Amino acid sequence: MRIAESELIINADGSAFHIHLKPQELADRVILVGDPGRVDMIGDYLDDIEFRHASREFVSLTGKYNGKRLTVLSTGIGTDNCDIVMTELDALANVDFETREPKPEHRTLTILRIGTTGAIQPDIPIGTPILSCYSIGCDGLMNWYADRDKISDKDMEEAFKAHTGWNKYLASPYFVKSDEELISRFEDCTVKGMTISAPGFYGPQGRVIRLGLAMPDMLEKFESFRYSDYRITNFEMESSAIAGMARHLGHKAATICCAIANRHLKSSNPDYKPMIRSLAVMALDRLTR
Repeated sequence: MRIAESELIINADGSAFHIHLKPQELADRVILVGDPGRVDMIGDYLDDIEFRHASREFVSLTGKYNGKRLTVLSTGIGTDNCDIVMTELDALANVDFETREPKPEHRTLTILRIGTTGAIQPDIPIGTPILSCYSIGCDGLMNWYADRDKISDKDMEEAFKAHTGWNKYLASPYFVKSDEELISRFEDCTVKGMTISAPGFYGPQGRVIRLGLAMPDMLEKFESFRYSDYRITNFEMESSAIAGMARHLGHKAATICCAIANRHLKSSNPDYKPMIRSLAVMALDRLTR
């Protein structure tokens, strides 16, 4: 099946439309960051850097760490951007850009997002790396794709909606588990939990500035939710799209974020860059073992 020019836009230089990577420039291991500035920060630890591309919020480079080839790419903020990034990464790996047809053999990418987050449990101190074993998509992105129930834990989903009294006007949440092999790589150096991916920073994460909330008790409901051995540990804005798209497209993905605020304790640390550097080094070490 040939993919039309209007559906997969390829730049004149042979690169993917938004992220400006070419198929040969993509490594099998990918680190995603939200902030474009973090690409160069991680690049400081890489050898043999092949290139650096920058277009809008999408900055990328490929180099080596521990002798292993690795691509670092920024997504910008939000699951809508991650829909772009994940689709174009998969196309680079699994679509022939010359014929515009899917390749006969599937290439699997290993994708790790690292970023910042707000903890919601009182026993998670600032500076804690949190591993999103499950990502809860309150953004609605995966609901636009066919067969979303195949990638979502429906029992968790229903229990969550019942516990929170989920507002009917909000997008139906989906629960996606991270890749088991990636969980095993990082579970001994992180706090494991479930992560809410919100479609905004203020109201969708329970912050009140001048507008009231559709679910005024959402923080308390999220904090008290339990399912099996899991609890909701934190808020961020990208992990559900990365986990959901990866599972649908046949890639391995997980998210680890450093807590720079605790919503229960109403505390934060805006001087978090040293913590992100430590997280980046840990991620590089574990991802290239």
